[in-house]
Amino acid sequence: MPKVYRSSVINAPAERVWAAIRDFGALPNWHPVIASSQIERGEPGDKVGCIRDMKMQDGGQVREQLLALSDFDYFCTYSILESSMGVENYMATLRLTPITNGNHTFAEWSAEFDCAREAEAELVEGIGNNVFQGGFDSLKRKFGG
Repeated sequence: MPKVYRSSVINAPAERVWAAIRDFGALPNWHPVIASSQIERGEPGDKVGCIRDMKMQDGGQVREQLLALSDFDYFCTYSILESSMGVENYMATLRLTPITNGNHTFAEWSAEFDCAREAEAELVEGIGNNVFQGGFDSLKRKFGG
């Protein structure tokens, strides 16, 4: 089972970063590869179990389900329900940890999934660099870092 992990430091307090990313449907507001996102059935974007239907900048579509969300621990866990990426059993967690020395945020994004062996290296690199690190880089720009 391939695993992807990226981490970064964002130049803003964790509560400010969390406020920008906690809404499961608001990914296009801060992530450059997401063209649009809608929470299905009109549910709130912080309701565990809600499903977001996203259109990517490259024309792809992904449906994901929110499995856990904690405003206390600043994390969310989600799974991919449908995607053209060629992954199955995909589960990811995005977590923020306050860095008290300097009032910054340590951000971590990790995922595990199943895929065809021949696609593993490309998927790990693409998810790690384009999705996870791309999101972190966008957040750094948003918060001036």
